Amino acid sequence: MRDLHSLHRPLGSTGLSVSPLGLGTVKLGRDQGVKYPNGFTIPDDQQALQLLGLARELGINLLDTAPAYGSSEQRLGPLLRGQRQDWVIVSKVGEEFDNGLSHFDFSAAHTRRSVERSLKRLETDYIDLVLVHSNGDDLSILREEGVYETLAELKQAGLIRGFGFSGKTVEGGLLALERGDCAMVTYNLGEQQERAVLDYAATHAKGVLIKKALASGHVCLGSGIDPVRASFELIFAHPGVGSAIVGTINPLHLAHNVAVAAEVIGGTKSGNTGSAQ
Repeated sequence: MRDLHSLHRPLGSTGLSVSPLGLGTVKLGRDQGVKYPNGFTIPDDQQALQLLGLARELGINLLDTAPAYGSSEQRLGPLLRGQRQDWVIVSKVGEEFDNGLSHFDFSAAHTRRSVERSLKRLETDYIDLVLVHSNGDDLSILREEGVYETLAELKQAGLIRGFGFSGKTVEGGLLALERGDCAMVTYNLGEQQERAVLDYAATHAKGVLIKKALASGHVCLGSGIDPVRASFELIFAHPGVGSAIVGTINPLHLAHNVAVAAEVIGGTKSGNTGSAQ
């Protein structure tokens, strides 16, 4: 089985070493208001433990969570007991999800409360990377709200190791990288508008995480073309990419994603095909 153990790479200049694929955990905690083509059932604790164990076995060390992912953080805390040192944990601030609705708060006070709450939920004394969960008004958030300055203070205090921005615009991504450590960027076969952010990251030693790498399972290509392979060939051809987040809870899909990523990054070819997410 091909895995990612030997393919970890630095995430910009954060000092973090990450696997080229990260496991997104929205499906561990939330099944309302999520954009996937097929319905799914939130895994129970045993299934979640098995998924996390498989991810580790396959060489994945990056977990992506957020307060807006329902009970994801609360579940990960107990699930990761005794193995904190094995994981690079990414969480967010800014977006809350209650009673089926999202709302946003980018104030300094909320940012600090949110990080302190995430630390408790995740049962850890530090979070590797905290990103601002943008509502799309990227420049206003960065220029007018207290969130980025507060994250810089929390980094200085040692509560987080790095900070950045999960936005929706090129301008926001570029400003976020100028002032922070990392940007989470949409980049896939159908959406490449934010490529300039990847270019900037590559030339300025900044971190980039890719969201919607497989277009949340919506990718459709001609028959005989593996959408996972085509997606990863695009993504990992760019030197600015640190890691791509995949959100599957299907163990077979996860193993396939890892095998294809390892082949693409290693430059080998295989005729295997499979399904995304």
